[in-house]
Amino acid sequence: MSGTIDQAFVKQYQAEVHLAYQRQGSKLRPTVRSKSDIKGASTVFQRVGRGTATSKARNGVVPVMNLEYSAVECFLQDHYAGDWIDKLDDLKTNADEIAVLAASGAYALGRKTDEMIIAALDLGTRQALGTGTGQTDADGLTRAKVLLAFEMLGAMEVPDDGQRYAVVGWKQWSELLTLQEFSNAEYIGSDELPWKGTQAKRWLGATWIPHTGLTLTGTIRSCYFYHRTAIGHGAGAEISTDVSWHGDRAAHFVNSMMSQGACLVDDAGVVRMRCKE
Repeated sequence: MSGTIDQAFVKQYQAEVHLAYQRQGSKLRPTVRSKSDIKGASTVFQRVGRGTATSKARNGVVPVMNLEYSAVECFLQDHYAGDWIDKLDDLKTNADEIAVLAASGAYALGRKTDEMIIAALDLGTRQALGTGTGQTDADGLTRAKVLLAFEMLGAMEVPDDGQRYAVVGWKQWSELLTLQEFSNAEYIGSDELPWKGTQAKRWLGATWIPHTGLTLTGTIRSCYFYHRTAIGHGAGAEISTDVSWHGDRAAHFVNSMMSQGACLVDDAGVVRMRCKE
């Protein structure tokens, strides 16, 4: 066997793992503010306060807004997903082991990316809880609870600019399907029907996404309504791969890795919807 055959494996695996990561890896990374090519162990997301417009006297000095600036530091974490390909086992199977490990590694790293983003969402303190019907912890995801979260984002002047997202569990997605406003073409038009695809849909000016990895505490599932800029994600190293031959094991070890992190940038832009499950 050529001593450089591993390089061909690396290139093939690299292409496959990137494709799988983008296709069925992280579902939440496109919904948050993301920075790539970070140098160092952390990156900083800037947060700018609100400005106030005032008047001035004729020929007077223009008053300054005195904007408040603050920074949120996002620390990167290193993660790995690897496995062995036995030389002789590879000859006995009909499956393309490189492709199988490419998909498995990409999915594992995608889930890890989403875990970090969800952990950042969990740091949010604003909750859509009320005393009205359908607004308590004893309820699932109801119309009343969704509208309360919608009101809370509006009250904080979170932009309704097409960059709002809502991520819910599959139980909550099923509950949404029972709402006429969510699933009936007479309310939202035929182009936005959730029945055409269950990965995402538009409603209330936001993109709604079902997800299996949201935090479940006892019987309470934490779902979120948020703005893209409220959560920061940083990548110091995108997915890279290493394929090495181990003669003592008569096997190749295929390892994919990444260095990424996530943080809560603006608590005002995240509303938690606690839903009984």
